[in-house]
Order: sequence, then structure tokens, then C-alpha cells
Amino acid sequence: MSEQPHWDTQKVWFVGAGPGDRELITLKGYRLLQQAQVVIYAGSLINTELLEYCQPQAELHDSAGLTLEQIIALMVDGVRAGKLVVRLQTGDLSLYGSIREQGEVLGEQGIGFVSVPGVSAFLGAAAQLGVEYTVPEVAQSLIITRIAGRTPMPPLEQLASFAAHQTSMAIFLSVQEINRVVEQLLAGGYPPQTPVAVVYKATWKESQTVRGTLTDIAQQVRDAAIRKTALILVGAFLGEEYHYSRLYDAGFSHEYRQA
Repeated sequence: MSEQPHWDTQKVWFVGAGPGDRELITLKGYRLLQQAQVVIYAGSLINTELLEYCQPQAELHDSAGLTLEQIIALMVDGVRAGKLVVRLQTGDLSLYGSIREQGEVLGEQGIGFVSVPGVSAFLGAAAQLGVEYTVPEVAQSLIITRIAGRTPMPPLEQLASFAAHQTSMAIFLSVQEINRVVEQLLAGGYPPQTPVAVVYKATWKESQTVRGTLTDIAQQVRDAAIRKTALILVGAFLGEEYHYSRLYDAGFSHEYRQA
């Protein structure tokens, strides 16, 4: 049996829970959950089956109804008691994770943190659909963004501005404004027949996918009663056009193979 790793209990361990499927947490995140003594989890967003990895005596706190101050207090109390504290958050921490504000307040208390990355929902959705965001000669870039809501967007990051590139796009936290999303994408330059997929709870057992174009996707989303926890994927990468990569072309030389 491999030796159990040593975790620094003087820091808070932020763990990306993955997109939903309980097996899509990283091995490191799984091991941390197994040994954590305090787990503060985003109950409205993560698959709570992940908590079955925790030991029976672990303290489990759902942060859905808590304020930042209350979350920090749980972290600080746990660390100062010498306990291994895990903050379990959805997807990957680097996207809409709000870890900076938590880290800064922890720093004021003299406590550091470590981030353990997770599988983001935009990766889980692509895997579920069996698609690539980057298709040779069709799309070689991916824009990850959201529409302005209660959290405003920087002036140069409006959805219509990004739409001018007509490349692959993964739009988070916006399905409740699907009409406005479509309006901005069309205004920015996507053709009306651009393929769209809306994936509700990617990789969860109850996941649901609606596919269409910018012409009809809003009505389909309303008909499916999808109002939250969904990704909007937009772009020609969802369509039929495809070109083979040169990487495996027998007539193409590179460092490891001669044509």
C-alpha cells in the first residue's frame, strides 16, 4: 500500500470538484477528501456524492447559505485547531471560482492556501458531446466568457465583441438570459445558422443537451425548462465541416517522422 501523503494543515486546500461526475475529481482531490477533517463545500453546485469519499467523522459544511465571513470563520477555526481543511468548489478553481477574495481574507488572518485544479464544465461538456473546440481550418481558438448580469463585464469584453471572431465559444452563467445571449451573438457577427448546444449539468446523471442554431435555440431552451447550471456552446466546431490534421498525414514531415 502506498504511503499516505502529508498535507500542510496550516493552509486551506481549495479543491476543484470537477463538472459533476463523481469520478472526474482528480486523484489528488480525492485523496484530500479522504483525509480532510473539515470540508466546506459549494452545496448548490457540486455533486454531493463526492462527500461519500470523506471519513465519517469529518465536519461537513454547506456554504450555499453562508456569507464570505462565515466561510472564512470555518476555515480559520479549522486551521487553528490543527485540522486538515478542504474548500470544495465546482469545476476548476480558475474559472468563476472566487478564490482570490477568499485567499485575501485568509491572508489577513495569516493563513495561506493551496489550489488543486479540477476538470471544468466546458471540458466535461465537450467530452459528453464528443466534440473538439479546435477543428483544423474551422476554429483554432476558444473564448470562455459570460454575459453581463449582476456581475458586470469589463467594457472591452462584451459578448457582441467576442462574437466578431466567430470562433468557438463556451458561455458560462448565462442560460437564464438566453434571449439576450442570442441577440448579442447575432449582433456581433455570428450567422443565424451557427450551431449551438446548451448542456445542462454536464457529466451529471441528470444531464440534458439541447442542440440547434442561433435561430431556434432560445425557444428550445425555454421548452426544455433549462434555467440554470448550463453551458452555452457556440460555433462551427459543432457543425459538419472538418479537415484532417496535418500531424498524422503521411505526406507531412515533422520532428519525429519523415514524409
